[in-house]
Order: sequence, then C-alpha cells, then structure tokens
Amino acid sequence: MEVTYEINGNVEAGELSRVYASSGMKRPVDDPERLARMLANANLVVSARINGELIGVARCLTDFSYSCFVSCLAVSKEAQGKGVGRQLLEHVKQAVGEEAAVDLYSTPIAMTYYPHLGFDTMDNAFRLPRKK
Repeated sequence: MEVTYEINGNVEAGELSRVYASSGMKRPVDDPERLARMLANANLVVSARINGELIGVARCLTDFSYSCFVSCLAVSKEAQGKGVGRQLLEHVKQAVGEEAAVDLYSTPIAMTYYPHLGFDTMDNAFRLPRKK
C-alpha cells in the first residue's frame, strides 16, 4: 500500500464526504455545498491517497507563524491503524514550521491517540457551539 500525501491539492466535496462517513466522524456528509465551503476556506489541507482515492485528510487554519488549528483529521476506516493519521499530522507540522503550535479538538474515542504523537492534553479551551 503506497500512500501519497499532498499539500493543498484538489480535494472534492464528494470524496471528503466519503472519508468523513467512513471514518465515523460527525460531519455534514449530506451537505456537499457546506463541505465545499469547508475545503475552500481552510488554508492548509493535507490529503492522503492510495491509487488516487482519498483515504485521509487534515483540514487546517493557520497563520504559518504562530498557530495552526487542525479542524479535522479524518482517515477512512479501512486505512486506520496504518500510520496515515500520523503522517498527515507530520505533513501539517512540516508545512507550518517550528514556530507554530499545532492545536486540535479530539473526539472522545481518540483522546488516547494524540498524546503518543507528542500532543499535550489541555484543559483551557472554550467553545460557542454551532446551531446547525
């Protein structure tokens, strides 16, 4: 299995929907226009593909100098456990450089995943929940 990674390559809403649905992440998989806006307004998207098929994505907002927020890290179910998520995050870290911190929210099921990748658990986050 050869996985190729690309920074800010073309990712379409339909293929993103399939990865989200397969990964088990709660995202608006039935709203292609919203998914397209989510992609268009992220300024760093790292994609992972096998034979051209999207299997993983890290969608981020960053200033490339102080902080980077990973708004989603999703890997399709059949590719999970093979290091794809780790490599997506490595590409994010390389893209933003050493000056920028990388932050993310975790789903409850993935809380044990990120510390072994070097992430610190933080207790000082706040959220205004979305209405839709």
